[in-house]
Amino acid sequence: MTDERRPQDPDRIREMVREGYTRVAEELDASDAPRAEGVARRIGYSDDDLAAVPEGANLGVGCGNPTAIDALRPGEVVVDLGSGAGMDAFLAARQVGPTGWVIGVDMTDAMLAKARENARKVGVENVEFRKGRIEELPVEDESVDVILSNCVINLSPEKDRVYREAFRVLRPGGRVMVSDIVLERPLPPAVIESIDAYLGCVGGASLRTEYLETIAKAGFREVRVDGEAHFADALGLDDPRVQEVMDRLGISPEEAKTYAESVTSLHVFARK
Repeated sequence: MTDERRPQDPDRIREMVREGYTRVAEELDASDAPRAEGVARRIGYSDDDLAAVPEGANLGVGCGNPTAIDALRPGEVVVDLGSGAGMDAFLAARQVGPTGWVIGVDMTDAMLAKARENARKVGVENVEFRKGRIEELPVEDESVDVILSNCVINLSPEKDRVYREAFRVLRPGGRVMVSDIVLERPLPPAVIESIDAYLGCVGGASLRTEYLETIAKAGFREVRVDGEAHFADALGLDDPRVQEVMDRLGISPEEAKTYAESVTSLHVFARK
């Protein structure tokens, strides 16, 4: 079992997440593509989706397909929280068309560089990527129609601030379409407090009821779960990154399976 514990300071947690995802961005190469495609198909992306995004946009680190929760409409303005290399932003851009606009927000310089390069490679002109925290969005009040996010809000140590910010930037009637990780019951403290578990999208997760209440408390209505899957089904315990975390934590496959049954990937819809 690793002795490294998750820090409690929100800024230190964000820095830890930034460092972890910088490594993901910098270490990604062509050999990762088959694994990333397999993950993407398991969590809800179609062959058409995968063919529509530039090479290198799919990192294989999501837990669902937020662009499939509700239809995006031509001309809409979309913000993708924690946009990474840009996969969901590019899919959204295709749906909103040339009269729409997509803003990807990420705090990791390496991810922003990768996303901007991906946009340049394929000539996408209705997408931009801004540096910022999802708790402090670099977006004007009531200027957005849709908020997307894919397995990112669970990493925030201040989820209430994230959803208050989403509420602030959305126009009245605007929608939240989020794929995220929640817990059905508490996990052992040694797992929850581990940095490895946090970066694996588990350590930062809230209990299901708490997560949905956080959205409602931010002011949203029509908060509902449009789909869900066990985390192990969505990602797979045979995934090399999951196995790496298991090894670092000293968790057996049997223990990992038990823990994974407590973790659910939710597809959440809410309206302002």
